[in-house]
Amino acid sequence: MSDLFKDFDSVSAKEWKQKIQADLKGADYNETLVWQSREGIHVKPFYHPDDFEEAFTPIPGQPTTWHIAQHIFIDDEAIANNLAIDAIERGAEAIVFEAENEFDIYKVFKKYPFEKAPIYFNLTFFSKDFITKLKQFFSEKKTTVFYNIDLIGNLTRSGNWFHNLKEDHKILENILSENSSEAIISVDTTGYQNGGATIVQQLAYALAHANEYLNHFDNVTLSAVEGSNSQQSLEITFKVAVGSNYFFEIAKIRALRKLYAALASEYKISETCHIIAMPSKRNKTLYDYNVNLLRTTTECMSAILGGADTICNLPYDALYHKSNEFGERISRNQLLVLKEESYFDTVSNAADGTYYIESLTDELAEKALELFKTIEKGGGFLQQLKEGKVQQKIKESAEKEQQLYNEGKLKLLGTNYHTNPEDRMKDDLDLYPFVKTKPRKTIIEPIIEKRLAEQTEQERLKQE
Repeated sequence: MSDLFKDFDSVSAKEWKQKIQADLKGADYNETLVWQSREGIHVKPFYHPDDFEEAFTPIPGQPTTWHIAQHIFIDDEAIANNLAIDAIERGAEAIVFEAENEFDIYKVFKKYPFEKAPIYFNLTFFSKDFITKLKQFFSEKKTTVFYNIDLIGNLTRSGNWFHNLKEDHKILENILSENSSEAIISVDTTGYQNGGATIVQQLAYALAHANEYLNHFDNVTLSAVEGSNSQQSLEITFKVAVGSNYFFEIAKIRALRKLYAALASEYKISETCHIIAMPSKRNKTLYDYNVNLLRTTTECMSAILGGADTICNLPYDALYHKSNEFGERISRNQLLVLKEESYFDTVSNAADGTYYIESLTDELAEKALELFKTIEKGGGFLQQLKEGKVQQKIKESAEKEQQLYNEGKLKLLGTNYHTNPEDRMKDDLDLYPFVKTKPRKTIIEPIIEKRLAEQTEQERLKQE
């Protein structure tokens, strides 16, 4: 068969634009077809090889496959154990364990298939003794464990350190010195997204957040452990919340890997990071809650195409129902359908070479790097948190997004667009789905996660 492409002349970007201008019949090209995102990026109607001076470079650390994770809260150890084993038997490939207090390790991991399913922890307490117990327990098992210790993440969420700055860092130094090759440190960026930060802010804060750890432990701990080679094994786990801006979210995860690789190279450590992604809570709703299934599906798709290592879906009813078998099963099956029936695991790095996504990746990375440099010039991320500058910037971004929602320019189906006045939710609320206030003394202003639809939903609930 002859090469049909040889029968046609290539069309330059200039020729495409001229044709579009002619078809617009006098309408302004920029006003009609170019739109500006919240991140300040002008999105063009088409992208062309002429737009790129250099060849695309591979994204550092892109995985060849991804894991389906299930979230399990540890309250009763026996129940948590049964839920974990059942989830794995039904298709989960990793488990995210969350706990507020120390638990019986042997009960939780009784008959757990360690070689089959990696383990992620989300511990809202910080104890060196307990981490040591976990480490000793898993040392005898052939499994992959992500301890996800994030001192700064706790500070941004609660407004306080676990103990205090000095003690927290001292405990973490001791843990790292004894377990330098383990996946100990994480950077939780979900609060920035759920709080209303733009994608550029999320990336810049993620980088600045990580830099605080790298800078501190490069100087204090890592250089003293097992010689200089210990640094080569350090790998940070990033927790990322994925929103509904489909292509931008794909580019966000890719840009995060590029930015982290650039930062890590300065410290002469491994340029790869591990990313666990989950859907955002910011756009989820109570009314017409089944639409949450559509939102989480596209958000998981963005996470897959962006190159997340592990994806933990959010049940459609997580806002107002306690954890339940049906909601968890549906959330897991969404990922199973994407992986096994939609062939999202057949091709790795599917976004590579796509002009639009490559362009977005580079623009987001460049803008985030500029903001990161501004943060560092201002004393670093912790200093900016103490001064309230990060919180203020996120508030400003959140207010702009909220205004778009309030004006109907940002639409949430079933909530402020095509609403069903017959919907009733008052009697179905097992959980309080709105921002909870708990007066307490804090050393910084915490970053508050808030959904766009909260005020609308509270007004509708009052009228039921």
